[in-house]
Formats: sequence, C-alpha cells, structure tokens
Amino acid sequence: MKERGGSRAAVDERYAQWKSLIPVLYDWFANHNLVWPSLSCRWGPQFEQATYKNRQRLYLSEQTDGSVPNTLVIANCEVVKPRVAAAEHISQFNEEARSPFVKKYKTIIHPGEVNRIRELPQDSRIIATHTDSPDVLIWDVEAQPNRHAVLGATDSRPDLILRGHQENAEFALAMCPAEPYVLSGGKDKSVVWWSIQDHISGLGDSSKSEISPGASGSKHSKTANEKDSPKVDPRGVFHGHDSTVEDVQFCPSSAQEFCSVGDDACLILWDARTGTSPAVKVEKAHGGDVHCVDWNLHDVNYILTGSADNSVRMWDRRNLGPGGGAGSPIHKFEGHKAAVLCVQACIWSPDKASVFGSSAEDGFLNVWDHDKVGKKKNPNSPGGLFFQHAGHRDKIVDFHWNSSDPWTIVSVSDDGESTGGGGTLQIWRMSDLIYRPEDEVLSELENFKSHLASCTPRA
Repeated sequence: MKERGGSRAAVDERYAQWKSLIPVLYDWFANHNLVWPSLSCRWGPQFEQATYKNRQRLYLSEQTDGSVPNTLVIANCEVVKPRVAAAEHISQFNEEARSPFVKKYKTIIHPGEVNRIRELPQDSRIIATHTDSPDVLIWDVEAQPNRHAVLGATDSRPDLILRGHQENAEFALAMCPAEPYVLSGGKDKSVVWWSIQDHISGLGDSSKSEISPGASGSKHSKTANEKDSPKVDPRGVFHGHDSTVEDVQFCPSSAQEFCSVGDDACLILWDARTGTSPAVKVEKAHGGDVHCVDWNLHDVNYILTGSADNSVRMWDRRNLGPGGGAGSPIHKFEGHKAAVLCVQACIWSPDKASVFGSSAEDGFLNVWDHDKVGKKKNPNSPGGLFFQHAGHRDKIVDFHWNSSDPWTIVSVSDDGESTGGGGTLQIWRMSDLIYRPEDEVLSELENFKSHLASCTPRA
C-alpha cells in the first residue's frame, strides 16, 4: 500500500492512532489473522442465539501459493450483541493471532483459487464461487464433507456447475433475492444468467447424500468434476460491454432485471423480458474501470458504482432511460485515495436505505449516508461520509453487512503488499453514538453525566 496509502511508516502511524481510538469508535471489534489471503468474505445463516452473543456461519477462502490446496472455508463466528463488550477488551488484541470469535468449521478443497463468494438469499447454505475458469461453481456447504487440505488432496466436487462463458469469469457474480437465479460476468465481455432450478435436485436438503458428490475423490479430480457434477446451461447470454465485466447485480424487486459494470467504464441495465441487448447503457459512467456495483435493496431506483477513479457514484435509474439525463449521477462520493473495490448498500432496514459502505485499495472502509450530503458540519470531510474504518493496513478486497445483526460488518484485506503474505479479517460494529439521532445521543450523555454525579462521594 506504499503508493496508495503513503509510506510504511505513515501507514503504521495511522494504524496506531486508529487502534488507540477503538474504545471510542466501536461497540465491538474482533481481529482475525489469516495465514493465506481471502479475496471474499460473506455472512451465512445465523444458527444460535444466546444472551450475550449469537453464532453465525461465515464464508471465506484461502488463496495459497500451491504448497497446499486452495480452499473454501466455512467458519463459525460468535457475534457479540450490542452494548455487551467492554471497551478495554475490544482494543486488546494481537494482530498476528487468530480471533477466539472465529473458528473453522469445515474446509472444502476448491478447484482453483476462490475469487468471489456469493450466497443464495433464499437459502444461504447454498453458495456460488468464481475461480480462474469460465464456470460458476455451486456448493451446498452443509452437505459437502469436511476435507483436510494437504498437498495432493483431490478437489471437492461442486454440487452444480454453471456453464455459458467462453472465457474466464473471475469476479462478477451475484445471486437473486427473488428467485434462485445466478448472474455472472467475465473476460468474454458477456453477462450470463442461469436458474439453479433448471437442474431439479435436492440442493439444500443436507439429508440426501446423493446431492453432494464431494465426498469421494479421484486422482484426476478435474475429470471427476466434469464427469460427476451436474451441469446447467444458461437461460440467457447478454452482450453490450466492450471489455471485461467486473461486477453484476440483480434488481431486488425483479428477477428479470439486472445491471453490470466493466473495464469499459460503462454501467448497463438489462431486462431479460425484452431480449439480450442493453435496456440502458451509460457510457463513461466513471473516469476509469468500474470495479463494483450494488442495487439498493430498499429503494430500487438507486444504484451505486465504484471505480478505479477513486470515486463512488449514485445513479437514479429513472434518469437513465430515454429522455433522462443518461450519464449523470445524482451524486459523486469522493473520499477514497485509491481505486474502489467494493460497494454495498445497507441491507437490514428500510429506514437506513440512504446508508452504504465502500472499500478501496487505500485500506479504508468508508460508511456514507446520502441523506447527510449538504448537511456536513466538518468542511474538511467529504459530503455524506460519517464513519471511516481504518483498521486494515492494506487494500480491502471485500466486505459484507450482516443482515442478522444491524451495523455489523465483516471486512477482509489482502496484506501481501504490506507484509509479504496473508490477510486480515475484521468483524466490527461502530458505536451507536455515531449513527443515532444527535438529540437522542446528547440526552443519553446528559443522563450519564447526571448518573456519574450522583455516584460521586460527597465530602
């Protein structure tokens, strides 16, 4: 991160300053050192609720150097409930250690590197992965057997293989909130659309052993995968990009509508009901490659894009059609100092539809609120920015809001450039004093002040 975030000494100084503020900024924080970098992190289902914490699946990966296999990791994560963790405890952690809150539950030996993980919203036990191939792999993580990742071990077999790309599809991947549909983009400049239901199976029913071919292996694992894993062909292949498609996303209210972005700097909206050509194409949506896109779950008029030009832009799709202001975002959020790699709108509450996060190669994860644009009290702060997570010391390649636990985020950085290998996984929740209404916070602080006064011994 030397070029992007300043010298190593400057990054270390910034990190030390941030660490000293953890008790003030965070309600809860956990740091988990990764031996191998993970390019993706996603929340799975919550499976246990207790008095002070909940337990939840967490999906990540191990991108190795070839000395051991690449793996898809299913972990159990203990998520401490709000206003439970003591301030002095959350700031006392060892950067080189694994967190006691994150424990590996199952390992799947993945055929190639895991570049992207996405869960099926209707059943988050079903996930899709991208690797360095044209195929999308579908896994029932509960039915897959636990494997021991040693050199020479055969690959686990996917429960389903989605075919349709003509070249490698490495990053652009989405699963539909409304139907069991999958969307992918690749180097072949196309967007490909599948339905998992086109293969009638017991996917998701862990009691049926026949749905998971991953239990057995072969010395010729890729041949075994090709032979034994069911294949599904696409429902549609959509052409309109002039370069690699970097990210895709479904419209939350329609399984037939989706959008994509790519290295051609375009934002394209598609409607499968009207054909395989773009419904709307925004040329030069950014001043560089567009790396990520998200469609607002609670207000489907708004789409977010993040780019190599260091900015996040918000679009109103009502302005992008014929006669609209095509190519004009309703706002540009400029607070990153390097390429934006991931953007995601709030997923847990319609009341917070204006809130979203963005992470970048500068090592920051910014939390924004579009409703705060123009109301900023600090002239030195970018419009709409109200929280900046500075706990990573290298590029943040992925993050995910927790739909089961509002304001809780998992984020992961690839620390290869700063430490020569490995990565850092962090799970955190900002203090509610930061996002609650100001009058409510001031009232609580005043009550606390009065409480302290009443506890003070009188002479």
